[in-house]
Amino acid sequence: MATPLGEKIRQLRKEKGLTLEKLAELTESSKSYIWELENKNMPRPSAEKIGRIAATLGVTPEFLLDTAEENPTQSVVDEAFYRKYRKLDPEVKAKIRSIVDVWEKD
Repeated sequence: MATPLGEKIRQLRKEKGLTLEKLAELTESSKSYIWELENKNMPRPSAEKIGRIAATLGVTPEFLLDTAEENPTQSVVDEAFYRKYRKLDPEVKAKIRSIVDVWEKD
């Protein structure tokens, strides 16, 4: 029986066009682990795994674990982006900021 967590992971994975294998690869997990998250009522997965899965799927761990929220809001997507941004190399951040500056001038 799938849990709300498993249903969200499956839905987001499919929306992103990812196979079980690809999501497992991107999150340093096994295909069977992802399948179990999606399809079984597993014991609590580690925060590290949930964080990697959330980042790969473009949402926050909090969204994945929230049983009340079914679809990610814009603020959830924005927060996931900001978390990725904070981990980027300073040179990459500078490039992103320069792109945004160009857009603001238009």
